[in-house]
Amino acid sequence: MSRSERLSLPYLQPAQAQKHVTHNEALQQLDVLVQLAVEGIDADTPPSLPVAGEVHALGASPTEAWAGHAGELAAWIEGSWQFIAPQDGWQALDKSTGRLHRHAGGNWEDLALPDLANLPGVGINSGHDSTNRLSVSAPATLLNHEGAGHQLKLNKATEGDTASLLFQTGWSGRAEMGTTGGENFAIKVSADGANWRDAAIFDRATGVPEFPQGARIAGAEAYHRGNILGSVALSGGLPTGAVLESGSTANGSYLRLADGTQICWVTGVDMGSIIAAGAGTWAEPYRTAPVSLTWPVAFSEAPAATALLSPKAPAGPLESRAMALGSEETPSVTGWNSLHAARVGGSAHDNDVLLSVIAVGRWQ
Repeated sequence: MSRSERLSLPYLQPAQAQKHVTHNEALQQLDVLVQLAVEGIDADTPPSLPVAGEVHALGASPTEAWAGHAGELAAWIEGSWQFIAPQDGWQALDKSTGRLHRHAGGNWEDLALPDLANLPGVGINSGHDSTNRLSVSAPATLLNHEGAGHQLKLNKATEGDTASLLFQTGWSGRAEMGTTGGENFAIKVSADGANWRDAAIFDRATGVPEFPQGARIAGAEAYHRGNILGSVALSGGLPTGAVLESGSTANGSYLRLADGTQICWVTGVDMGSIIAAGAGTWAEPYRTAPVSLTWPVAFSEAPAATALLSPKAPAGPLESRAMALGSEETPSVTGWNSLHAARVGGSAHDNDVLLSVIAVGRWQ
């Protein structure tokens, strides 16, 4: 009996009697091989109660009713086992594992998965392009560990290239973090996707962070070496400017503190001769001509002030260097008027007097 080349189906012969027998045999064989699914691969022992239509891919040492049919397909058809020799290239689904197998070299082998290396791109629920070769459209993306840790690596070719994470809104950049155009780690932000500001830069060698735009803690600007000195300011009793403000004018020097304290000092004011006025008596001692001081910056209220007197060129008896400060006015917010130095004693030794004053009060 002649048979087909691939499936070995029996052909009807000219003038053949009982052609239906040959035809039915071919149909039975087609019923087994089309959409071939087997109960298992490399089976050697027949089941005790086979079910009509079940097929087994036999192993190398089949027994009992399968003996002598190693490597063949055994199909239970109309109460008996029918055997078919598979050819290379046939495929069969193992119903017990759900895996697909291919017959090659007398054995059933797992059908190889497609080669996924060097793909031009992958789009998951999305399309990909030449730039975004991996594109994922999903509510979330999970990158999990495989028994230990997990690293996401962003590698760039040269120092001037970019390795970063870009955060966008409506495809317009709003924040970026990574090594962008350099080797220091930076965090950048943008209000429009075009103009960017460095929010933080971490030096790759020292790890020291820099905040080019400044920093806020609990809503207030943080103090640092760059702004601890400057113009102090208060709003509602709270500092809004620098911690310290210092300076000097033609009238002296000053220091303002963020809490509202102000210190002014004037040094080396020449008051002139100690015997410019007075008669040298206890009732009318020798004294200098009156002088007035203007604070380098004004106070918000009258300060407390203290003064130091010293002879310009110490000489003569000790008595000629004993002096006291006198004034007809108290310190005001703008200065101290009518100051004079008086000699304690009747020495007529002439000496010029130097005055230094420090005043403490508030600038606000």
